Amino acid sequence: MTDKLDMTTPDGANNNVKKIAALFPNCVTESAEGLVVDFDLLKQELNNYIVEGTKERYRLEWPGKKEAIVTANLPTTKTLRPVREDSVDFDNTENLYIEGDNLEVLKLLQESYLGKVKMIYIDPPYNTGKDFVYRDNFKQDSVEFKEQSGQTNEYSQRLVPNVETEGRYHSIWLTMMYPRLKLARNLLANDGMIFVSIDDHEAHNLKKMLDEIFGENNFISDITVVNNLKGRNDKKYIATANEKLFMYVKTDEFQEYGLSLPDDKLSTYNEGQDDQKYRLIELRKRGGPDTRAERPNMYFPIYVDPTSGTVSLNKSEIYSIEAIPKKSDGTAGRWRWGKDTVKQRIDLLIGKPVQGTNRYNIYEKDYLEQNGELRRIKPKSVMAGSAYSTDGATKKYRSIMGDINFTNPKPVEMLSDLIQYAAPPDTGAIFLDFFSGSGTTAHAVLELNANDNGNRRFIMVQVPESLQEDASSWQQGYKTICDIGKERIRRAAKKIKAETGAEIDYGFRVYRLDESNMQDVYYRPQDYKQENLELFADNVKPGRSGDDLLAQVMLDWGLPLSLKIEQLSIIDRTVFKVAENSLMACFDKDIDEAFAKEIAKYTPLRVVFRDSSFKNDTAKENVKQLLKQLSPETEMRVI
Repeated sequence: MTDKLDMTTPDGANNNVKKIAALFPNCVTESAEGLVVDFDLLKQELNNYIVEGTKERYRLEWPGKKEAIVTANLPTTKTLRPVREDSVDFDNTENLYIEGDNLEVLKLLQESYLGKVKMIYIDPPYNTGKDFVYRDNFKQDSVEFKEQSGQTNEYSQRLVPNVETEGRYHSIWLTMMYPRLKLARNLLANDGMIFVSIDDHEAHNLKKMLDEIFGENNFISDITVVNNLKGRNDKKYIATANEKLFMYVKTDEFQEYGLSLPDDKLSTYNEGQDDQKYRLIELRKRGGPDTRAERPNMYFPIYVDPTSGTVSLNKSEIYSIEAIPKKSDGTAGRWRWGKDTVKQRIDLLIGKPVQGTNRYNIYEKDYLEQNGELRRIKPKSVMAGSAYSTDGATKKYRSIMGDINFTNPKPVEMLSDLIQYAAPPDTGAIFLDFFSGSGTTAHAVLELNANDNGNRRFIMVQVPESLQEDASSWQQGYKTICDIGKERIRRAAKKIKAETGAEIDYGFRVYRLDESNMQDVYYRPQDYKQENLELFADNVKPGRSGDDLLAQVMLDWGLPLSLKIEQLSIIDRTVFKVAENSLMACFDKDIDEAFAKEIAKYTPLRVVFRDSSFKNDTAKENVKQLLKQLSPETEMRVI
């Protein structure tokens, strides 16, 4: 096995071919380009008959779909470079803020965060004709693209307005969204979920695309978010008052944690005392099939002890009062529970006289605490109220950001509901938002952690889209959306800490997408000839720091960027120590056996050096063998 790190993301297409080869080795063969799939044979393996390509079938198609699939599978050699000056508590925090094209970032996170994200929330461009979308045309270089699109921002991000007069209006948006959602699904844990905000422009297409990527069976709800109580009059015929929020789980392993009870619900638990408080719910069925005629098996007498209120299915001297499910109009109704359920849960039932009559009614005692925890509830399919409105969200944003303007921030309360529903507070769950905008998701995570002493973590991803030069935020030094997002998180953290005094992780590490730290020769040595030998002397680009190299090494080795990083000095050399002994890296010169002996004392699982840090191949091999002898579990690699 080579001792050299790839410093590139996996090739999705090649990985898929290998998976097919493991199942159907006869369907994979060699070609000049490597392993390829014989699709005719594969079709035969998967069907009792051949599925012809021209046959009609139910699926979402658009011009550019194949390109979108290829885009998702293409590897990237780009990297993330740490920006310590923009970060808060860089060495200790487990929260991330990443600046850059989210397609490239999602690719870079594939190994480090594969199956580790509990919840994804995104608020992507709605394709209204006024917002920007990404153009991911991997077949053209930057010059050709600029000539075609006429627009990139100062960071060379491929952002263009997608107007309705564009001949491929819907197709461009779908081609942009598909690879991002496909890559995002890989990051979700098996018990994870995703929420996607959208309006009417692309809701129909988004639903079909999510069905295809996440599976129609994993669709949970199309939630209505009433975000404008007055309604907007900019749409013909109707004043729009809501947006959609699509909810999917990755697999049926998802288990809801639920929402905490609001104050008006808590006040209804007014029976009993302390941890035994409960509310009374009538056992008679109301609404729907609620008559004896419709469900005769659920009409039967229950007998009450008038002294204690306890109940029984059998009449006796003690249980002498008969209660039947009679409706208010005097007709025969039915219970919510059948006889078997009543037998199993009879301790939860109580009989009480109906005021002004000689009748008794039966109630279920619904306890506030279950298994030592407060009862939690399901979210509703409609999220309405001032807390979820755009006006409310804007007021909360301005309360900490003043006149640093941002259009239509998302409500913190809405994100708080989604986050607390997805996972308990103390599980270290990761929440990802790769269209993070003003940073509402991060704000919600910090606020929730402070309120319930949680240890949730966030990963925010945002392209550094330029702001208008005449905007007040620009005049105050905020040049991109990322500048606003980072500042909001800083200010929100200070405000939350001042108000709550909670000792939680208020920091975040900032990383910025950039070209690889490695020279082109690192990836394509075959393209360089004898006269270019000086390029092989050090294949790291000038100006790249140890922090830069460490980040790319962590991504390449599949280590989360949130791991604790320490810097040590060992024999006058700077050593990065990641998560105790998970990884040690030194990129200084003159790595020798004496230094290797000191490193071996830490028994790291992995150790990385620069190839150019050794005097020659013999010195490198000596260090490798010494480490193998002194710390057999250590895996050594070079860049």
